[in-house]
Amino acid sequence: SLVGEFCCGFFVILILGNFWFLAVLYLLWLYLDWGTPSAGGRRSQWVRSWTVWKYFREYFPIHLIKTSELNPNHNYLLGFHPHGVLVAGAFGNFCTDSHFKNLFPGLTPYLHIMPIWFSCPFFREYVMSAGMVSASKESVSHVLSKEGGGHASVIVIGGAEESLNARPGSLTLSILKRKGFIKMALKHGAHLVPVFSFGENELFKQVANPRGSWLRSIQEKLQKMMGFALPLFHARGVFQYSFGLIPYRKPIHTVVGSPIPVKQNLNPTTEEIDELHALYLQKLKKLFEEHKSNYGIPAHKSLIFE
Repeated sequence: SLVGEFCCGFFVILILGNFWFLAVLYLLWLYLDWGTPSAGGRRSQWVRSWTVWKYFREYFPIHLIKTSELNPNHNYLLGFHPHGVLVAGAFGNFCTDSHFKNLFPGLTPYLHIMPIWFSCPFFREYVMSAGMVSASKESVSHVLSKEGGGHASVIVIGGAEESLNARPGSLTLSILKRKGFIKMALKHGAHLVPVFSFGENELFKQVANPRGSWLRSIQEKLQKMMGFALPLFHARGVFQYSFGLIPYRKPIHTVVGSPIPVKQNLNPTTEEIDELHALYLQKLKKLFEEHKSNYGIPAHKSLIFE
């Protein structure tokens, strides 16, 4: 992101300038604080309440829709779909002072993102302040093992791979081989909640990259090497709508489904994981079908799992 590039650039300036001692102090802090992103992070209500986030949510605008109560006596694992390019719905609803705390009182959301982002100087402090934590197993376990309930891990299930399918009209989700989140829910007895964000894929257009094309092959190789994807996207500019990197103003409706009760199982078998995974897919598809007509999805369109 641009914020991440700015933070890394600022750190380089400290090193090259006359403030190298500040860079050394920060590196020491980084060493001592390295495990924090996997131990619940360090959120700041002040950062989450910045006025800029209000304008960010209103730009699209971003809406959060509640379909069922989430008892704060339980811990939850929310599976967010689709990834899109920006993951705007996930950030706007779970990392800012949005309507989440009013719709789901007593529940604290943690958005899990790729561990690599916590290696970027200063940027890591910013994302942790917003309530983001590492997507490592250790980090998810830390959230879901909290006693007393009231905590929710939010995981963008499709990850970087799914972002390569992010374009207007796309309903393809990368999920068939992704079962790690199911295993985590079973091990901790965390209730599963499917979340579908209508409009997430409408924010940017992407250069055609069908499977088997040279571009897709390069993107997939880079993804395996670096851990994150590089979709070639574009949208609108500041003063014109023909080309630029600013997302289109398309409404985003993030619909939170009903919880799937999960009984704790410290050593789930492959069959038990597959069974719960199949149930999750069924509930996710049902959530999509029940709400798609409200958000402009044609009746003949359905989710594609791959």
